[in-house]
Amino acid sequence: MKIKFASLFLVFAILLSFIFTASPVQAAAYGAKFTTSVTYQNVGEAEATVVINFYPQGDGTPITIDRPVLPAGASTSIYVGGISQLGTSFTGSAIMSSDVPLVATMVQIADAASGVKNRPLSNGFSEGANYVLIPTVLKNTFNTTSQFSVMNVGTAATSVELKFVPVSGSPVTVNVASLPAGAAQYFDMGTLPEITTPSFNGSVQLTAGAGGSIVATSMEMSTTGIEAYAFEGTGSDAATIYMPSALCKFGPLANTNTAYAVQNTSTTTAAEVTVTYSNGHTHGPVTIPAGAKASFDGCAAAAANPVGFSGSAKIEATGANIVAVGKVYGGGVSSAFLGFTGGADTIALPYVRWTEAHWNDGTRQRAYIAIQNVGSADLAAGDVTVTYLDKFGNVVGVHTLGAIAAGAKTNSNASAIGAAGAEFGAYADGSFGGGAIVAGPAGSQLAVVVRISTNIGGGNIVGEDYNGIPVQ
Repeated sequence: MKIKFASLFLVFAILLSFIFTASPVQAAAYGAKFTTSVTYQNVGEAEATVVINFYPQGDGTPITIDRPVLPAGASTSIYVGGISQLGTSFTGSAIMSSDVPLVATMVQIADAASGVKNRPLSNGFSEGANYVLIPTVLKNTFNTTSQFSVMNVGTAATSVELKFVPVSGSPVTVNVASLPAGAAQYFDMGTLPEITTPSFNGSVQLTAGAGGSIVATSMEMSTTGIEAYAFEGTGSDAATIYMPSALCKFGPLANTNTAYAVQNTSTTTAAEVTVTYSNGHTHGPVTIPAGAKASFDGCAAAAANPVGFSGSAKIEATGANIVAVGKVYGGGVSSAFLGFTGGADTIALPYVRWTEAHWNDGTRQRAYIAIQNVGSADLAAGDVTVTYLDKFGNVVGVHTLGAIAAGAKTNSNASAIGAAGAEFGAYADGSFGGGAIVAGPAGSQLAVVVRISTNIGGGNIVGEDYNGIPVQ
């Protein structure tokens, strides 16, 4: 199949292998040991020769790993915990290079002793920025604490200023004097000495030195339970942010909701922010001071969404631009995804699974795909397709979608392609791998979020989200 080109390299400020092993809290999700699996997809038109350079934390000297050739359209993964060259405990970052375009999603797998069943997900980056925002960071707030990493993706060492902006109170500034090219620095809100208050609820502004370029990834973990999720920092802001998932007391037990953490990206000017849901209900305007964040819950009285609501949302700001993270919680789900500043007509999904036979026993996963039309024009039935590709790049089936009105969303999963999708992404030899491409008419604007869900028994399902990746 023909698709457009994406970047020829990816960078990861990732929580690789056994992270934060010295954390003072050795229970629940916060304090657990996570090991990373990087799932990546060839979105070019020829086979890919792939090399990954791993950088230990704070170290600019790479450890180089050559990967097998990957056919066009194919998806595969590399389990960081199984790379002998990295030793038995590794924390760091990576740069994945290829002679054809790739996209990638990182999967964090907790040690069994932690009891954490969810797998935090976040995407790789094709480029960095001088100024990066993390819309939400927490310390002992909502029984949750954040750990995040900042990676230098420039060609020379750079300084990094971190400004922690609480929802109330004075900002706290932390400086990294010199971060080598390729390297990452990790920050644990539970132990960071500059955060002296017993709790913190706010956001972070990250600024690289002159000419520097950085990326960031964050995980939020429960200090009392097994909830954990991840999302990317972003250097892209806008006056309008799109959210493909909006819920209020949704699901068979009416207990799954969405909340949005919205950060004002200006360093000087307040923003007036309103959330408009796809059913027409609104929440706001809410004033957000410069650099600060505010939260919008899909079930808040101001939103007035009905029980069982499932739709999408648009967040609009005046006075300053914003970034946002969406969180889904309740009913066992603990997930996060980055809000979209716009869409694309072709979206890659490197990590897609579906199971019928092994759903109840919890040994395989299901991927639920939410597709929002963030363009100004309605899309007719048949305009948008989801092509499901096996780990070799072969087309397993195509799901042709119905009409999608401007601002509305629809859904897909591999069961829509019939029997061929019953155990999509799983193979008789015990291996796994599979992805998808969402495609609309040229110039259309689609935003996609994928939820990877696992049945953990007793009527409980865990799930985590990642953003579909535009192919350009």
